[in-house]
Amino acid sequence: MTPNTKTKNRRAKAPEVPPLSDAETQWPDEMTRNVAPAQAITTVPFSEPADAAQAFSFDVAIVGLGYVGLPTALAINASGRRVLGLDVSEARLAVIRSQEADLLDSDKVRLESALSDPAFMISTDLSLLARAAAVVVCVPTPVDPYLVPDLGILRAACASVVEFAVPGQLLMLTSTTYVGSTRDLLATPLAARGLIPGRDVFVAFSPERINPGVDAFSHEDVPRVVGGVTQACGDAAAALLGMSTKLVHKVPSADVAEMTKLVENTFRAVNIALANEFADICQGLGMEVMDVIDAASTKPYGYMPFTPGPGVGGHCIPCDPHYLLWQLRKARVTSPVIEHAMAGIAGRPHQVVEKARKILSERNHGLTGARVLVLGVAYKPDVEDLRESPALEIIAELIADGADVAYHDQWCPTAPDGHGGQLQSLADPRLWEADLVIMHTKHSAMDVGWLAEAPAVLDTTYRLPAHANVTRL
Repeated sequence: MTPNTKTKNRRAKAPEVPPLSDAETQWPDEMTRNVAPAQAITTVPFSEPADAAQAFSFDVAIVGLGYVGLPTALAINASGRRVLGLDVSEARLAVIRSQEADLLDSDKVRLESALSDPAFMISTDLSLLARAAAVVVCVPTPVDPYLVPDLGILRAACASVVEFAVPGQLLMLTSTTYVGSTRDLLATPLAARGLIPGRDVFVAFSPERINPGVDAFSHEDVPRVVGGVTQACGDAAAALLGMSTKLVHKVPSADVAEMTKLVENTFRAVNIALANEFADICQGLGMEVMDVIDAASTKPYGYMPFTPGPGVGGHCIPCDPHYLLWQLRKARVTSPVIEHAMAGIAGRPHQVVEKARKILSERNHGLTGARVLVLGVAYKPDVEDLRESPALEIIAELIADGADVAYHDQWCPTAPDGHGGQLQSLADPRLWEADLVIMHTKHSAMDVGWLAEAPAVLDTTYRLPAHANVTRL
């Protein structure tokens, strides 16, 4: 698939992919109410640290050791609990053992300690799930090039959890997904095995709240939302989260907890799209949008600043709202505000390329054959994460249009070019003699002083100092 085709596909109407069938989502009536006391488990796990120790080898098993799972495992281990970390990738475990995982400095200290702690174990053996009092699923939930949710990883992880589930366990999802997924992927298949949530096992959902690369809030200080498929399930999950979090907010159901995460990230997506629109409006009216945003931010109430940019990357904002839109399509429900916001976000990288074309044209240089340097390709400052980074679409489309493209990013030594190849970060971008520099991601330690001498700069961050050679997106 060529970059241009990919860009068009992201703006095209996504094909209908139906959710689970009605037969798959039916579950016994007793799962929706409290189970009779004679049948119910009498002890809620984790009400006391010793509870889980009586029957299980591990207090908590974390399925998926990525940017959410690994910090979560480390935080729980730091609270004195026995933690099993599971991941299907041996390569990922090797990165963790070598202490080369992309973590905050505080989590790097915890990792070093955990690796020498007999109470901390990492493995690819999913059968070990049966030895954990609680299982927390922290796997990716991406979207495909058509912006349709890709549930393959989550379905596989949940299938393994169900396969190895044993009575007395707490099984909790944290991966962002559609409303009802906890019932569909855990509660219903567990019931089919004869393990009734609230009676034989506990099932709940608690959305992850990790902010990669930002240490303003520690894991312990970020409140957690949780909802169970029964009241007892919610109580058990709240007790588990209370191990490593100061504040737990319990909601009436797993469905409410699932929707909470969708609201959080859809709110951010809509406001980023609005900030992008205001950037275009302000440019048309001859003013700097950041002057306007900075001024509005002085108001201590009723306003929350969001900044414009080249698009949105990462695991959350470009993906999560599509899980809601996908689910709404089945019900034939429209959400115009969210739909337009996500379409605007998806089209933003193409807007960057068109602006680059215009700048070069004004300098009597077409995009074909132009030397274009992209400065920073990670999706946000000070992380090595390339997932959904707008830079990847920008680079691919520039190359498809005939540009000679290079990039510099000290956090990302290699990046895909969108055509099956790989680019390597330039050691010294100043020596490449670019016709145009696109400022995409400004890391805190990145030197940008030399840009004043560049022939032309397209600033998609809206934060470079005003200069004759600088054009805002």
